[in-house]
Amino acid sequence: MDPLVVGTDVHISYGGFNAVRNANFTVRRGEKFILIGPSGCGKTTLLKAIGGFQKVTSGRITIAGASVGEPGPDRAIVFQDFEQLFPWRTVRDNVVYALRVARKTPKAEALERARAMLSLVGIEPAADKYPHQLSGGMKQRAAIARALALEPAILLMDEPFGALDAITRSQLQLELNDIWRKTGVTIVMVTHSIQEAIYLGHNVAVMTSVPASILETVDTSDVDDVGSPAFGEFSRHLRSLLVAPQPSGELVAT
Repeated sequence: MDPLVVGTDVHISYGGFNAVRNANFTVRRGEKFILIGPSGCGKTTLLKAIGGFQKVTSGRITIAGASVGEPGPDRAIVFQDFEQLFPWRTVRDNVVYALRVARKTPKAEALERARAMLSLVGIEPAADKYPHQLSGGMKQRAAIARALALEPAILLMDEPFGALDAITRSQLQLELNDIWRKTGVTIVMVTHSIQEAIYLGHNVAVMTSVPASILETVDTSDVDDVGSPAFGEFSRHLRSLLVAPQPSGELVAT
């Protein structure tokens, strides 16, 4: 897999404090790259910078060799918040609207694309429902369908399963891996869960506390059995990195 997203000496500061300092990372095309670190360490800040929603103070983030300066249709983002959908539109119309606005897709093509994506995430029967009629898990599936419908090169996910109950979260982890196998989309995801990071990720980048940098990137691509000794070893290693003495003393980023 060739490099798709490259961060070089990335520094991000705003509001009077340093959020990210000298972060270096590489996301390869078609991989699932996970960001994990202490609460409030700047994981979301770095994710937003990849998405073009947060300016880099110094250093550089590139996608396919081009510097990131602003959001673009090559990146789609799914947040933790369930209320990402337009409440006055049906599930199908939420997907169609995104295609019509962002991609200028003809209506008939947008409808077919929406049907295919809703089928992919397993909620096509709910296409005519409104967001308030959906469970939290179904809302997240709809948000993922809308993002994938845009055919992004990179799917950015900010703790997308963090607010779900344990059973639904486990199911959506399985489904995300299945979606990745079917689409091959590059995924950059923030999580607080060590188990989720290992299970979903090909590489797990461990961030330090603020001002955050990448402490270590751990290759977890060969581990997917949560009951295996290797899975346990990775869990212990990542936990040891997260509790290791780290820089402190500056205000916390979000």
